Amino acid sequence: MAQAHVVVIGGGIAGLTAAAVLGGGAGEPARARVTLLEASERLGGKLWGGEVGGVRVDLGAESMLARRPEAVELARAVGLGERLEPPTTAKAAIWTRGALRPLPGGQVMGVPGDLAALADSGVLSPEGLDRARHEVAGEAVADDVAIGRYVAERLGREVVDRLVEPLLGGVYAGHADEISLRAAVPALLPLARGGGSLLDGVRELANRPKTAGTPVFQGLRGGLGTLPAAVAAACAEAGVELRTRTEVTALRRTADGWRVTTGDGDTLDAAAVVLAVPAPAAARLLRADAPAAAAGLDGVEYAGMALVTLAFRRADLPEPPAGSGFLVPPVDGRRIKASTFSSNKWGWLERSAPDAFVLRTSLGRLHEEEPLELDDAELVARSLADLGEAIGLTARPYDTAVTRWRAGLPQYPVGHLDRVARIRAAADRVGALALCGAAYDGVGIPACIASARAAVAGLDRVLTPLAGANVTERTMGA
Repeated sequence: MAQAHVVVIGGGIAGLTAAAVLGGGAGEPARARVTLLEASERLGGKLWGGEVGGVRVDLGAESMLARRPEAVELARAVGLGERLEPPTTAKAAIWTRGALRPLPGGQVMGVPGDLAALADSGVLSPEGLDRARHEVAGEAVADDVAIGRYVAERLGREVVDRLVEPLLGGVYAGHADEISLRAAVPALLPLARGGGSLLDGVRELANRPKTAGTPVFQGLRGGLGTLPAAVAAACAEAGVELRTRTEVTALRRTADGWRVTTGDGDTLDAAAVVLAVPAPAAARLLRADAPAAAAGLDGVEYAGMALVTLAFRRADLPEPPAGSGFLVPPVDGRRIKASTFSSNKWGWLERSAPDAFVLRTSLGRLHEEEPLELDDAELVARSLADLGEAIGLTARPYDTAVTRWRAGLPQYPVGHLDRVARIRAAADRVGALALCGAAYDGVGIPACIASARAAVAGLDRVLTPLAGANVTERTMGA
């Protein structure tokens, strides 16, 4: 039976997942003949590994949420199940008020539920702690609200500045006073809509029984950068055509589906298209045939950030830092916004390079992206200066790497999910088109994978009648 041809545009983890599910590379029957087109020279997007000082490390995302099943399931489906490994330590700190202070337990994305743990941490000043203890009841939220503003009204500004802001900044590189509660922390939405005590509600959420033996996060031995390669290999084995260095310059609706034009002048005809590229690229490709979707995509903002990876010789460190790393509240005016002690956090990394100690820092966030324009030496110098103040680090790294993610993280402001619904409705009206990736349903790896699976499922009504049938006749009736 002939299979419909689907073109997937974009080779990040969302595009790779869509290609794998459609083409039979994820342990499921193939649904279509698939061609994946990626403009850059490599697949994987923000899942990218490399070597620093002879040590294999992640230069992009390094962990995946394990309490959502999608990423772990994909890793297992492509043969990486035995390489799954949780962090060795998750003991994180916050560098604030002049000291490293333990990240308090009993909180949800920085919103506290355990005032005793909050007090013990020392993260808040006595005045800030007293304000948090005297929660102010507010009006119930009708639909959506910015997380920062909602929490500040109830528990005080200091809770937002020193707890919520650094945690959200680590995920979105954005601002708590702009990020949507509904989109970013949906677990808190029923509390906001109910109008009850925020402290009591967070305490209940934090104390809910967890699945025994299930870690919060998972990594992969060798780094998360190995996941895209494994998915790509599974796709290739299933017959999916994977093409890198292939920019799509035009996308036009035809009577039979879509015509895709590449930068080298090649054209591909497809029964359906999956767009798994950032919002600006998707908007450009949809401008002609889906202008309403393109207009919505134009409104998605992105933040840029830089990652600085530093490799030290353990012999040069009198006492390596403890824990998994620390977050930095922007209110404290530091250069870096976080540091991860990778060799502590990942047992596989410590085992592979016992004589080295690898850590990394991040700099930059929405509307504060000046660090991306600095040269590598300056970013390393700024990182070392802050690390010296935070943990007393005086050693010099024997190797460094700087990775810039320009327009790397889509922002989820208030109303984001409504915007996404309008974009998808406009795309649906054009037909035989699916959108997926970090701009829509969540920026984490499991969310991107789930987004891709949902996009593929949405094409079932288009692909099923096409298999073995006249493409033109059936598409015109879709």
